[in-house]
Amino acid sequence: MPDLYIGLISGTSVDGIDAALVDFSDGAIRLIAFHYHPFGEELRNAIYRISQPNQPVYLKEYGELDCRLGILFGDAATALLAKANIDASSVNAIGSHGQTIYHAPEPPFPFTLQIGDPNVIAECTGITTVADLRRRDIAAGGQGAPLVPAFHSAVFGDSTQTRVIVNIGGIANITVLNDQPVIGFDTGPGNGLMDWWCQRHRQQAYDAGGAWAATGKVHVGLLATLLDDRYFRLPPPKSTGKEYFSSAWLTEKLQPFGDLPPQDVQATLCQFTADSIAAAILAWAAETRQVLVCGGGAHNGHLIGLLEKALNVPVESTARFGIDPDCVEAMAFAWLAKRTLQNQAGNLPSVTGAKTPVTLGGIYPGNKR
Repeated sequence: MPDLYIGLISGTSVDGIDAALVDFSDGAIRLIAFHYHPFGEELRNAIYRISQPNQPVYLKEYGELDCRLGILFGDAATALLAKANIDASSVNAIGSHGQTIYHAPEPPFPFTLQIGDPNVIAECTGITTVADLRRRDIAAGGQGAPLVPAFHSAVFGDSTQTRVIVNIGGIANITVLNDQPVIGFDTGPGNGLMDWWCQRHRQQAYDAGGAWAATGKVHVGLLATLLDDRYFRLPPPKSTGKEYFSSAWLTEKLQPFGDLPPQDVQATLCQFTADSIAAAILAWAAETRQVLVCGGGAHNGHLIGLLEKALNVPVESTARFGIDPDCVEAMAFAWLAKRTLQNQAGNLPSVTGAKTPVTLGGIYPGNKR
């Protein structure tokens, strides 16, 4: 019998829902099907609006968006099962990351908040749903992020050499895999600032392949200003989000430089992402000889070229190991759901800084029809 789980996530790029159907039979980890459920522009704007730091949020707006996203996550799971021709009754559980709308893990009152009501997901699909997977780690003294390094270790671990997995979503994070306890942390912006700048100046959701960035010239002064942010001087464990590396953050950094050509800013942002990732790898895994990339940034050829040049080692897609870079995070949350149902820890204290390994999330029983 297959051992099936679904993983659902909408990441910091806020572009849509990734849904993965994963089979864990016989100790293996096999992707059975994948579905991408895009957000419309109105929904993206609603998520951006409610996620802005230091802005008032009406409870009615929050509650309606929580329910609305729950319905969409349920729809994504249903569409995934239809694509795979699998009945919901065959699935053990859904692991839903939800949509992060605020991440603030620093004392004295640390918290992280993901929405997409799991009650609605469980009711819509009939499948037991595991959700709210970050807050228990924060309660245990951790950052609540990143959580994917534990999954990276399970599927990409190789004790014979140091290997780094780079996940480039709206925010970028790295996982260092070798014969030591796993290290992993958010390095800073991934695609997020580039996407925002591209939308603002070209009315496009993202810079496909980094083609626009490649037409610009890196502004050395701006690049130095961006890299001088205090976040990059913090040691791990650490995590961040679009609440910190926001459009307001970038606007403030740009002010001393006047009206730069938009393509030069885009080129600088792309170099900034590459350099901040490379600096993290060189600081914490200087012996790295292999870098694998997943997330949307894996498709940005210009960015990957800059990263490879900065590191002087091969930078390859996780597809080389049989996992499409777009599927890794969703698969990770299917894996986390399985661990929760088995009452196993899902966090890595060496990554998040938690005092102890803990079982993550809450369980919302299904009603298989």
